[in-house]
Amino acid sequence: MNKVVLTASDLDGYLTDSDKNRLNEMESYYKQALEISAGLSETLNPEEREAGKESLISIYNTMGNFMQEITSREEKIKVYPFDTPRENHGEASRLIAKLRDIDTQQHEFIYYIQRAYELLFNLAFSGWDSSKRNYFIKKTPVTAPVQNYAVHKIPDVDEHINNSVMCVMLRGALLPSMIMSKEVEEYSSNGYVTPFALFRIQRDDSKKERNMEYLLDLDRSFFDLETLDGKDLIFADPMNATGGSLVTIVKYLLEQGIKPRSILFFNVISALKGSLRIVRAIENAYVYTLWMDPVLNDKAYILPGLGDAGDRLNGPDAHDAPRNIIQLIADYGSSVTSLYRSQVREIEATVLGR
Repeated sequence: MNKVVLTASDLDGYLTDSDKNRLNEMESYYKQALEISAGLSETLNPEEREAGKESLISIYNTMGNFMQEITSREEKIKVYPFDTPRENHGEASRLIAKLRDIDTQQHEFIYYIQRAYELLFNLAFSGWDSSKRNYFIKKTPVTAPVQNYAVHKIPDVDEHINNSVMCVMLRGALLPSMIMSKEVEEYSSNGYVTPFALFRIQRDDSKKERNMEYLLDLDRSFFDLETLDGKDLIFADPMNATGGSLVTIVKYLLEQGIKPRSILFFNVISALKGSLRIVRAIENAYVYTLWMDPVLNDKAYILPGLGDAGDRLNGPDAHDAPRNIIQLIADYGSSVTSLYRSQVREIEATVLGR
C-alpha cells in the first residue's frame, strides 16, 4: 500500500525548548482544572459548589491569559477572541459552547459549524486593505415603479482568494471545506470556485499521543500535484489537536517539489500544542482558529474539546463499512448539497474524473 507516515517524535522535533516549557506549564494549569472539576459533585452543598465553580472560572481565566500571552508572539497564529474587538468575543464563545454541548444534535451542530467558518473567513480576510472594494449590483424582485437594483460593496479580496485550492483532510474536514469554498465563491468578484484536493489521512488510534503515527494513504487520495504548485492551499478542519495530519500532507507535497504560496489552516478549535507544531514545522503556514484549547490527553484528544467532530458532523460510520466521500456527500441530504452545489460538482470531478 502506498502510504506516507509521520510520527509524534518528528513533530516534537520542531518545537523549541521554550515551547516545551510553556506547554508543560499549561499542563500544570489544566491539572488544577481537572482536580476542581472532579470535586464538583452534585452532593456538595450550594455554597461549596459555588466556590468550586468560581475556582474553575479562575483557572480557566489563567489559562486563557497564558495562551494569549504565548500566541501574541506568534504572527502566524490568529485566535478569534485574541485578535478581534472585545464586542465580538461573546458570539464566538457562545458558538463554541453550543458545539461543545453534548446535547447539541447533528443538524444544530452543522448549523453552528457553518456560522463558525463564516467568522473564521472574516478573521483571515477582513484585515486586508479596506479601501479596495468590489461592487455587486443585484436585481431584486421589486418591479414598482420600475425594476429595482441594489448596490452592495464588499472588501476586494480577490488577490487573496482567487489563487486558492481547497485541501480536504477526510472525513471530518469535508463539510467545513465545502463551507470555506462557498465563502470564497461568495466573496470573489467573479464567483471563483476553488479546485479541491482530497487527502486520505488518519491517525493510528491504537497509539498514544507521545508515539502517535499519521498515515497518508495515497492510493485513496484524489489530487493533481500540478494544480497545487504556487497556490494558496486552504485546509479547513474543525479540530486541530496535534497538527500531525496537516504537517504530514504538506511535508509530502514539499518532497514532491510542490511550492505553495501559502498554507492557511482554519479550525473551530485548535490545541495550543498543535498550533505551535504547525507554525514551527511549515515555513509559510498560518493557523486561524475560533477558539484555542489548552492541552491534549494521553490519546491525543483535545481537552476540554467537543468529542469527535467527524462523527458529530457526519454521523458515525459502521466499523466494517466506512463511507467513501461520495456517500458522505449523499448523506448530507439535498438541503446541504443544493446549497454547496458548485463545491459538490468540483469534488465529484476530482474523485470521478472530469
